[in-house]
Amino acid sequence: MTKIYLLPIGTAALLFPALAFVMFIPTAIVLYRRHGVMTRWRALSLYGGVYYALTAFCMVIVPLPKPSVNVCKKYPSFAHPQLTPGVAFSDLWKEAHHRVTLDALILHNSAFWQTVFNLILLLPLGVFVRIHFRRGLAAATVAGFAGSLFFELTQYTGLWGLYACPYRLFAVDDLIANTAGAALGWAAAGPLARALPALDALDDRALAPLAAGKVPFGRRLVALLLDVTGVALLTPIVAVVGYSVLGAETVLLAPPVAFALWFVLLPWVTGATPGKHILRLRLVTPDGGRPSPARLALRALVLSPLLLLTYLGGGAALSLAVSAVFFGATASTDPSILMEVASQAKEVAYSLSADPVTGLVLLLPPALCLALTGIYVRGIRRHPQGLGPHETLSGIRNHALPHTRARTGPEAPEPTDAQIPATVAAADGSRTGG
Repeated sequence: MTKIYLLPIGTAALLFPALAFVMFIPTAIVLYRRHGVMTRWRALSLYGGVYYALTAFCMVIVPLPKPSVNVCKKYPSFAHPQLTPGVAFSDLWKEAHHRVTLDALILHNSAFWQTVFNLILLLPLGVFVRIHFRRGLAAATVAGFAGSLFFELTQYTGLWGLYACPYRLFAVDDLIANTAGAALGWAAAGPLARALPALDALDDRALAPLAAGKVPFGRRLVALLLDVTGVALLTPIVAVVGYSVLGAETVLLAPPVAFALWFVLLPWVTGATPGKHILRLRLVTPDGGRPSPARLALRALVLSPLLLLTYLGGGAALSLAVSAVFFGATASTDPSILMEVASQAKEVAYSLSADPVTGLVLLLPPALCLALTGIYVRGIRRHPQGLGPHETLSGIRNHALPHTRARTGPEAPEPTDAQIPATVAAADGSRTGG
């Protein structure tokens, strides 16, 4: 029986790293906008919840029937949902062969253990609702019912139409057991919820050292990654427009034009790059004013080498990730692909061993990119106010707008923008409750 449950758990463990990678930027955006900081505890809690949700989903769909299997013929009884409550008890009595013994009713009764696992399936959801969201029993029960209903409908619809017929049974007893499990998890999490500090309190503690106006490095880094991606998407658009209007000779000017539009013109007009707008950041001068085009141009010029390294490094990492996924998918259906890749890698290794100079030349550019990026980032992290050369030379600073869940009134923590004049804070927007 344990083998049935180990396969979905292993599947979730294999899928989670890719899902976590895809979720990182959206997660960072939401946390920085809502809470102003991305603490390790909030991120750990959120990613733990995602990993649990993925595991629970795999538990209800894995193993998947093979494409060659006709699920309509193999599972004809599953086409009719089980809507009568209490069938699980009759199944338990049937599996016990009408014997009232510990072994027959519990230890070796598959119907009993199936009900227990259905109860456990959404028990962590109740814990998560109480610990992460700090919600009550009613919220946990509703979340358990909604999650269970989604699982049962996924089974009843044949994985939402992927299969012509359901290959697992929609049972109302599973719906009841799952919902009860979520409520039980909420109740069991009481001592843990009282022992652990609230995530909002941890956020305030992390924001306290930033009262001097220092914006978290991670928040600025996420904004930079969004801006680099935006420039990469804008460049071909500028190239097409330039080619259509002015001719082919203007195509080579597309990258610098897109760069200037994104990092000079837009911040001058709107007060920030699009990436910084998304992260609720503004670019200001030391006196709180909006930077001039000359300052923005100087900032962009000093920042351009780092942006180029980030773009090249990100492109290389994305290419490697896509290649790994492609070869992993193809190797699962055609092992000869994997053997061919291994053979080519072996030939490359032999060639580099025979000619170390060539290997050094090939490895030098990426190593140099990593080294220069590391030096730049280290300089920013070691600066008392977290400023980089592009900021100290241009005189432009990052100003963080209040996050969307910032509290107001006497209980509100000290603002994180103490060095920014009050007129700037008023001009950029007021705090919002939440």
